[in-house]
Amino acid sequence: MKVSKVYPLLVQKAERKGRTKDEVDTVISWLTGYDMQEVDQDMTYGDFFANAPAMNPRASLIKGKVCGISVETIEDPLMQKIRQLDKLVDELAKGKPMEKILR
Repeated sequence: MKVSKVYPLLVQKAERKGRTKDEVDTVISWLTGYDMQEVDQDMTYGDFFANAPAMNPRASLIKGKVCGISVETIEDPLMQKIRQLDKLVDELAKGKPMEKILR
């Protein structure tokens, strides 16, 4: 799946709950080091994480469940990164303050 398919869904999820695209971009930048203005939207979601400029070393602090699965127990590194981003966007959509989301 391409970033161009997933990214708008993440933004929509946050915007439905009164958050902004800029806040989603901030969360993505914190986790991956990407500036979403410069990301090739045609790259695959797997490549997006594999080529991330600077995965945040504090990502291991992201805890909780996404789709009933604890993020911290996911063994596949790519799937864990995907679910970490999902968890951050979930927290954003639920109204959690940005300073708590960005551990």
